[in-house]
Amino acid sequence: MIAIERDFYAYLDEVDLITVLLPYSYFNGDSKEFRLKGEGVDLPLAIQEKVFLEGTVKYICLTSVRPEIGKLYKISDDHGGETDLQIGAVIRTEEFDSLFFYEGKDLGVSYTPENTIFRLWAPTAGKVRLNLFKGDHDNPEFINMKRSGKGVWSISVERDLELYRYSFLVCINLEWREAVDPYAIALTVNGEYGVVVDPAKTRGTASGYTPLESPVDAIIYEAHIRDLTMHPNSGAVRKGTYLGAAEIDTATPLGESTGLSYIRQLGVTHIELLPFHDFEGVDERDTTSSYNWGYNPVHYNAPDGSYASDPEDPYNRITELKQLVSAIHKMGMGVIMDVVYNHVYIREDSPFEKIVPGYFFRHDEHGLPSNGTGVGNDIASERLMVRKYIIDSVLYWLNEYEVDGFRFDLMGILDTETMAAVRKAVDVVKPHVMIIGEGWDLNTPLPGDRKANIANQAKLPGIGQFNDWFRDSIKGSTFNIYDRGYALGNERYQEAAKQVMAGSVGIGKRKAGLFLQPGQSVNYIESHDNHTLWDKLKICTPDVDEAILKKQHRLATSMVLLAQGIPFLHSGQEFFRSKKGVGNSYRSPDEINWLDWDLRDDNLDNVNYIKGIIAIRKANGAFRLGDSEEIRRRMTFLPLLAPLIGYELQEGTDWEKILVLINPSLHQQLAELPELAKWNVLADHENASAQPFRHTEGNKVLLEPCSLFVAAK
Repeated sequence: MIAIERDFYAYLDEVDLITVLLPYSYFNGDSKEFRLKGEGVDLPLAIQEKVFLEGTVKYICLTSVRPEIGKLYKISDDHGGETDLQIGAVIRTEEFDSLFFYEGKDLGVSYTPENTIFRLWAPTAGKVRLNLFKGDHDNPEFINMKRSGKGVWSISVERDLELYRYSFLVCINLEWREAVDPYAIALTVNGEYGVVVDPAKTRGTASGYTPLESPVDAIIYEAHIRDLTMHPNSGAVRKGTYLGAAEIDTATPLGESTGLSYIRQLGVTHIELLPFHDFEGVDERDTTSSYNWGYNPVHYNAPDGSYASDPEDPYNRITELKQLVSAIHKMGMGVIMDVVYNHVYIREDSPFEKIVPGYFFRHDEHGLPSNGTGVGNDIASERLMVRKYIIDSVLYWLNEYEVDGFRFDLMGILDTETMAAVRKAVDVVKPHVMIIGEGWDLNTPLPGDRKANIANQAKLPGIGQFNDWFRDSIKGSTFNIYDRGYALGNERYQEAAKQVMAGSVGIGKRKAGLFLQPGQSVNYIESHDNHTLWDKLKICTPDVDEAILKKQHRLATSMVLLAQGIPFLHSGQEFFRSKKGVGNSYRSPDEINWLDWDLRDDNLDNVNYIKGIIAIRKANGAFRLGDSEEIRRRMTFLPLLAPLIGYELQEGTDWEKILVLINPSLHQQLAELPELAKWNVLADHENASAQPFRHTEGNKVLLEPCSLFVAAK
């Protein structure tokens, strides 16, 4: 891209409004007249306002003829000077959206052996060329593309282009920019170019996975593809790769299962995989030299090559990711894809910014890119073609890779209309696909009532949100590592703990909850972000015996699994995963991030306990109530003294009633039961099972420190 020297500047900021900037160094910034020239037009502009800025005079002018976007115009002044009319803030107007919204489903590449059609949405471009080559880049072809309606450029190349590399050259404001196709589904190594592939060669077979009836039936297990197998004793052969994660029947030297086989044995229903669409941060030619979680998105519709066995082969990453998805399905589990549509890695380098500068990103009142994400840019999801792109991308992964759910990173950056449209589009294809997201209220220039955050969950039915109220009430504040929640013995959180255990829908004296329905509450205390619970415990209570910390950890994790709503576990949480005190390990070495399978082997008693709690949840529908009114009708809290919590669930299937008692204190506590009866014990301080393992009679029970008690009648 070559910079153009200009004496002064002119921008189309609305369809009929032109802003002219004259520096003081140019005739003292003074001009009595400006004219619009080009395409048979030579008309004066009506100067509406003159604003004196530092170093520049700004003229706001109206034009009686709307310039045709994509065609070349000039602005002249009364000194005989001329400059080109550049595309300015007009792209962020509703008029621009309505003029250029393209409903077609054919953007990107349409391949057959006989011909390939390339389509690109670039309404502000004056010219577009296809850069096409095979193998090395020594002899590229440059083919002029043709503009059609709604700013779409296309060209049909009449021969077999399989495995040809390509990019687009786009001329905007007299400057040429090279960009990868935003809709590219295959890439060269490190995402330098798009690649034409034959989708028929990567088609998989039907998954065979049976979706769940309700989101509250899900138990989500979050994992990073590389972390699953990098540990020396993971038993996997192809460590750190799609195929390594897809290996089954792997085991540690002690013979204990690892990887997918282990996760299936836990009883979880869905594996949520950290981002695997193309991201920056790991050199695909040297994957062992660096590590990254994947929240640096570059190309949204192609898998990342750092997990592929051969990133140089454009087909390889596609087929191997599909093999991983298929392996998870064969294990009877679904795949939730972590998607990062809220920002890009570097805005200026993004295909979005190169092809339609300024359109895909949100700007503040000063015209500067907003930064609610904290990484330099916010995707402007409220714009029609951005919303379309997100929906198109989601449907592509759903249809082509057969994923079973989506987790939207920093969903609060996106707008409610876009997320509702995603839910609607997904429902047409697969109604039971899970959609969850981080509904944090972020500082982005979008009206508060349009943000897809927790405060607006009423506008987002069918979309779950990570429940920070649950997290902080049970564990303690994520952002104050010394704050301890209810499960860590802080009885100040007792009332909040009751509410979040009831799905955060409002129960008892609290008529209104955080959510309208339990399926909107994703209950968690630990994820890839921030300290693991074990590391928090070690930091905030360094002098407490590890045996007690393990009891507190077990209690907190069990509360996640027994609460109404959608339970979410971080991989390794069930065996006290540690990242050696690192709170943000997004690019820390493998030794910090990998799943330590030796640590798992050392804590099989806790793994088996959590496995039992999972079995209790799955076996009893009373822990998976799908409606808020049903929770209020069937869940009753007992009048126990602090710090105890006790509640009764009307079951109605295998059991008449289920009783849950929680003692977060460091001392034994005597709890009074609601009635004198014979109770079948499903969980106590040592054991947990869907089948009763002992009985107790009477109307009192002694609760051990940092434990829970589940019994059925």
